[in-house]
Amino acid sequence: MAVVAMSFAQVWAQEEEKKAWSHNGLTGVNFSQTSFTNWSAGGENSMSGNVYFNASLNYVKDQTSWTNDLDANFGMMNTASVGEWRKNIDNLHLASKYGRTLAGKFYYAALLDIKTQFANGYDYATENKKKVSAFMTPAYLTLSVGLDYKPNANFSAYYSPVSGKLTYVNDTLFSSTYGLDVNTKLRYELGSTFKANVSYQFFQNKITLKSNVDLFTAYNESFGNIDVNWDVLLGFNFSKFLTMTFQSTMKYDDDIKYIDPVTGDKHGARIQFKEILGVGLSYKF
Repeated sequence: MAVVAMSFAQVWAQEEEKKAWSHNGLTGVNFSQTSFTNWSAGGENSMSGNVYFNASLNYVKDQTSWTNDLDANFGMMNTASVGEWRKNIDNLHLASKYGRTLAGKFYYAALLDIKTQFANGYDYATENKKKVSAFMTPAYLTLSVGLDYKPNANFSAYYSPVSGKLTYVNDTLFSSTYGLDVNTKLRYELGSTFKANVSYQFFQNKITLKSNVDLFTAYNESFGNIDVNWDVLLGFNFSKFLTMTFQSTMKYDDDIKYIDPVTGDKHGARIQFKEILGVGLSYKF
C-alpha cells in the first residue's frame, strides 16, 4: 500500500507541475505577388514574403511566476525595377521575467530583455548600397529588478527604478550611428524601465492580439528623454491554417539621429514606424 501511495503521489506531483506551465503562440508565412501585362494604368511586378514566430511560455505556481516571450520576424521583397531581393522586415526579441509574490497580484521581479536582428541592413538611397546594420549591430540588452503587476494571464505591467541598458555594436564602424563613442562597442546606461504586455484572443479564438511596449529613460543629462519600443501583432484566422496578420513597430531613441538621405546631414531623433499587412499560412498553438 505504501508503494502504491508513493506512486500515486509522484504522478499527482507531475500532473500539478504540468498544469503550472502554459504556452501560446502564432507562427506562419505571409506572401504576396503582383504581375502586370499590358496594364495601361501602370504598375510594377513585385513579390514579397515574411516568416514570423511569436510565442510565450509561462510558469505560475505557488509564489513563483516566470514569463518568457520570443518574437522573431524576417521578410524580403523584390520589384522589377530593383531586380534583387531586399530585406523589408527583420527583428529578434527575447524577454524573460522571473517573479516572486509580494502581495496579491504584485510580484518582486527581475527582467532580462534582448533585442537585435538576423541579417545585414543596407541604405539603398546611396549610389553603392551602404551597410547600416547587422546581427548584433546594434543589440540592446536590459537587466533590471522591480515590481510586476499581473492581474490575470492576459496582462502584465512592470516597473523598475534600477535598470541597466547595454547598447552593443559588433562592428565599431557603426558606433556613432547608434549613439556610442567613436570606436567603442559598448555603452552602459543606468535608468528606469516600464514594460507592459497584452495577450488576448477574441471571437472563439479567431482573433489574436499581442502587444508589448518598452519605455526607458537614463539617469544622466538626457533624463526625461524616453526611449520607446512598441510592437503589435494582430492575427485573424480565416481557417485553421489561413490567417491575415497585421504587424507594426514604433521606435524612438534619442541617441539615434535622423540622417538626411540626400545630404547625409544628421538631425534630431525622429519617430521610426514600420508596419506589414499580409495573408498566408499559419499555425496557432
